[in-house]
This record gives sequence, C-alpha cells and structure tokens, in this order.
Amino acid sequence: MTLLAPNRLWLLLAVAGLAVAYVVLQRRRRHYAVRFTNLELLDSVAPKRPGWRRHVVAIAAIVGVAALVVSLARPARDVRVPKGKGTVMLAIDVSASMTATDVAPSRIDAAKTAARQFVNETPAGFQIGLVAFDSSARVLVAPTADHAAVIKQIDGLQPGSGTAAGEAIYAALDSIAATAGSNVVPARQTNAKDLAATIVLLSDGTTTVGRRVEDAAQAAKNVGVPVNTIAFGTDSGTVMVQGQVVPVPADPQTMATVAKISGGSSFTASSGSELRQVYKDIQGRVGYTTQTREIGRTFVAFSMVLLLAAVGASLVWTARFL
Repeated sequence: MTLLAPNRLWLLLAVAGLAVAYVVLQRRRRHYAVRFTNLELLDSVAPKRPGWRRHVVAIAAIVGVAALVVSLARPARDVRVPKGKGTVMLAIDVSASMTATDVAPSRIDAAKTAARQFVNETPAGFQIGLVAFDSSARVLVAPTADHAAVIKQIDGLQPGSGTAAGEAIYAALDSIAATAGSNVVPARQTNAKDLAATIVLLSDGTTTVGRRVEDAAQAAKNVGVPVNTIAFGTDSGTVMVQGQVVPVPADPQTMATVAKISGGSSFTASSGSELRQVYKDIQGRVGYTTQTREIGRTFVAFSMVLLLAAVGASLVWTARFL
C-alpha cells in the first residue's frame, strides 16, 4: 500500500493527543476516587461498573478517527488489470529436435500444452497469431480474436526438419504489419490509436536454415516489436537420425541475444512446468498492466463501522452518546 498524500498524516498527531488526554483523564479519575475515603458513600453515589466497557468505547472511537485520517492521506495499492487490446504472435519451433523426450512426454507435446494454456488465459481483447517453423516458417493463424482457432492449430502441430527461427520472426512481423498497418508500437507501451504487438519465440536449438536470427531481431526492433524468447529443452536432449543418436541441446545464448537486440525478454525452460510458468510470466507482461487505485473508501467504511459501534456500545452501557 502507498499513500498519495502522506503529508496529511500529521493529523494523526491530533488523534494521538486525544489518546493521551484520555489516559490522563483516567489517571486523574482514579486519583480522585482514592481520595474519597468514605467507601460506603462512594458505592452509593457511584456504583461499580465494568471499567473495560468504557475503555472499549474510547479505543474504538480513537481507532475509527485514526482510520478516517488515513483515508485523507489517499491510500492506494497496485492492481493487475487486463489490457484492452494488443497482438501476440506465437512462433513455435517444430523441428525434429522437438521430438526429444528429455522434457516429458516430449518437447513438442509440452510446448503445445503450455501454448494452449497461454492462449486460454490471454485477455479476450488480444489478437493472437501462430507461426510454426522448421526448415521454413508458416503463418498458421493470422492475428485473430478467435482464440479457439489458434488452439486448434496448436493441437495440430507436427515436427519437421531444420530450424528457421529467423524466418519465423520475419513471418510474424509480416503478419503483424498486415493486421496493424503502420500503427505498431512495443507491447510495453499502449496508446488508444495504436496496436501493441509482441512476438513470443520458442526454440530448442540453433538456427540452421534461412536468414540470420540476429538480423530478424534487428528488423523487429526497427518496427518496435519486441521478441520475447524461450530457450526450451536441456543439454541432455537427443533424437534418433538414421539410426544414430544426435544430441540436440538448447541454445539459450542465441535466444538471449535475440531478446536483447529486439528489446524483449529472454527465458529458459527445461521442463513442462517451467515452460508453463514462463508463458505465464510473459502473459503478465504483455497482456496485463499495473494500475494504482485508491482504497480510501475502505478506510472510511472501517472508520464508520468503528464509530457507529462505539456510539452504540456507549448508549447501551452508559446511556450516553459517547
């Protein structure tokens, strides 16, 4: 919680003064009672009453006033709210190395599961597109608000050969441009007249064919579209090629370079659960924003409850307003 007008808290000094005054008056009252030596007469003119009730009323009233003062200081807290619109292009590696089983049940199956969850949890106002790449890059779904159509294509992903990550970025950029025209801005910036756009690139290995992935990252930067990269898999991943075991380690260094050049963020994931968490983190960055909202009404309501309770208790216990 933060305070937008903390200088108003000086009014708490007045509340503290009331508390001190109450304590002083109670001590003086006890002092005068001790000086009254005729105890029988004291009992007749001032019958005993539970002292704790009087203190409860006073404490409730003081705390209620303090809560009211805090409300004047404009307390606020940050809340996560979905962005109204934007475009996310998912670029998923479907090369032969994605059949490796170092990630259960396989890299490609884990990638499909995480991508489905990402699409399901992305705000409805966002358009999502899908690019699959192996030796070439193919736009399977142009940016659309029909998230079910994207999930259907994710379910149908099949592995091929080769890894053309650079071509995937270029294909994603072309698809974004076709949707947004010239009004493309980084996903971390929003404007009512523009369409926020970002690319989420998942790859488990080194680019082997097509244009250089670093050049594609620079092209993305030039048009203001960050590429968030995910290096997926472990160093122990292998696949069978013509009866031979071929190691297919992930390439986090290249993915980190792509993200840095384009202005995006880089992630690594070596399991299905880690990948789902990475997608969740990315979703939080591109699909939601943090807004500061005042919560002064909460303190006002709390103050009114305490003050009304104090007044009610005082009327019942002492037949006085306070």
